[in-house]
Amino acid sequence: MAGLRLGPLLRYVDWETAATATVWVEADRPCTAEVRCADGASGSSRTFAVAGHHYALVVVTGLTPGSTTAYEVLLDERRVWPPENSRFPPSTITTPPLAEETDHRTVRAVFGSCRWAAPPADERDLSSGPGPRPDLPDLPDPAGPDALDTLAAHLADDPDAERPDVLLLLGDQVYADETSQATRRRLAARRDLREPPGPQVADYEDYTCLYDESWRDPEVRWLLSTVPSCMIFDDHDVIDDWNTSEAWLTAIRATHWWHERIVSGLMSYWVYQHLGNLSPAELAADPLYAAVRTTPDGTETLRRFAAGADTEPTRTRWSYRRVFGRVRLLMVDTRAARELDEQRRSMLDTEEERWVREEALADPGSYDHLLIGTSLPWLLPPLVHDAEQWNAALCRGERGGPEGRWARFGEKLRQRSDLEHWAAFPDSFRELTELIRQVGRGPDAPASVCVLSGDVRHAYIAEPTWPAGVPGGAPEARILQLTCSPVHNSIPGPLRAGFRFGWSRAGRRLGRLLARHGRTGTPPVHWRRTGGPWFGNQLMTLTLHGRKAALTLVQARATKKGAQLEMVLDRPLTDNHATTFSQSTKY
Repeated sequence: MAGLRLGPLLRYVDWETAATATVWVEADRPCTAEVRCADGASGSSRTFAVAGHHYALVVVTGLTPGSTTAYEVLLDERRVWPPENSRFPPSTITTPPLAEETDHRTVRAVFGSCRWAAPPADERDLSSGPGPRPDLPDLPDPAGPDALDTLAAHLADDPDAERPDVLLLLGDQVYADETSQATRRRLAARRDLREPPGPQVADYEDYTCLYDESWRDPEVRWLLSTVPSCMIFDDHDVIDDWNTSEAWLTAIRATHWWHERIVSGLMSYWVYQHLGNLSPAELAADPLYAAVRTTPDGTETLRRFAAGADTEPTRTRWSYRRVFGRVRLLMVDTRAARELDEQRRSMLDTEEERWVREEALADPGSYDHLLIGTSLPWLLPPLVHDAEQWNAALCRGERGGPEGRWARFGEKLRQRSDLEHWAAFPDSFRELTELIRQVGRGPDAPASVCVLSGDVRHAYIAEPTWPAGVPGGAPEARILQLTCSPVHNSIPGPLRAGFRFGWSRAGRRLGRLLARHGRTGTPPVHWRRTGGPWFGNQLMTLTLHGRKAALTLVQARATKKGAQLEMVLDRPLTDNHATTFSQSTKY
């Protein structure tokens, strides 16, 4: 008798026909997975097998536009979801109204990154060392309340709460290099953790432990079953500072354990995250998906793909486009698609860069808002930006040549200090800046272009300005860098102080000195912080309606009544750039 091991996850809801959706599940044995909706819509799929695990991505058809319908999941005709006596509301699929039936469709997109799975209550006193603490079962989580978990509880408890239309998870959905005590015990049952890579994940089976821990959380499991999600990886989904530099890659490829780690990381990402990002039409046209589904065991087929995606990144595109009415989302891979040759360093390879450019500029006037999802921020605290540009100049030999002591110092500093954001790829930074300028200018320009990012363990809003006389003219659209991190993680005090200093006037002056030493030239754009920095476990929500946009930021706070969301920011982004604030209001 087949059982539900993980899921369901509601992944894709079609905003064009408003009649189809996809639901992802993992079963404990081969079976036929079926989704049945209360309004008569349905879909079914036979599971496919990878490394002894069984998955299905069910395409649901026949949904009613502009409706919310409950659904259930059956495996071999036996209902396995929702669970008996569930304390949560029914899992539902909500479809938008058709475009011709309404003037404007509101889109609510919640986003954030960096979610370290909350450990069980008996493991939350990490200061006491490894092992359970049955004598202290109710200790608070050292990272604080999980914002995603708290959002789920809020939505489940309040039937009148406005639910998001989509959840954008911008990287570090799992931490392959920072495992919990519970996961370490599971890993130790399989291998000797004294051998590299130690308590980190080593293979595909280890990765399944991470997803179990992250997505079996009851609140999060319900949330993911009823709110569509879009995902992209960042470094911790594989390893900290993944693809920082050519020297980093050469060194790690020399280890005996890396090949299995990267292959398993890409395999598991394809199964657990990437497939659900695709539309039913894209799935139907995907030869790898067809090959994995039509073979009794897709493990070796998927292994060959993952190994090739690592050694020849240009063969694979992890980036994708989604459309929500008149809102266009480009989710951009800023990890696997890098060109790392020191003299040609680029955040995106040539084909990836061309794809992003074409998708951003295609059909001008067909969208009111462009969202660019990139796990790494485009606009950083000015000192951090200048430090990364300076470091990139040293590493390519601007001071003393590519083999000189400054270059060697620069490489050591880059790897120790995580200097590998857009600013560390100066040509890519300039090209993205120019693309955003072009998108935001002209008679068909959107109302806003928002770059959505995470990674840096704090939240902020940055707004650029182009210098007078810039060729082509400054954009008319509202351009914003919106950064929100973490969803659930901690930030050391010194790092918090460093980020605050990075935004300060003194930090800017220090940055200019570094830029002068590195001969980095004049930046193509200037920016200022117009919100933040905020520290804590948090989520941002963009609400887009017609050509209007608004932003909220909520943080999860521990209270006597349990974890609650508190409103930290509530700001319109359009309407002549008006700004208002609401501080510390109960959500």
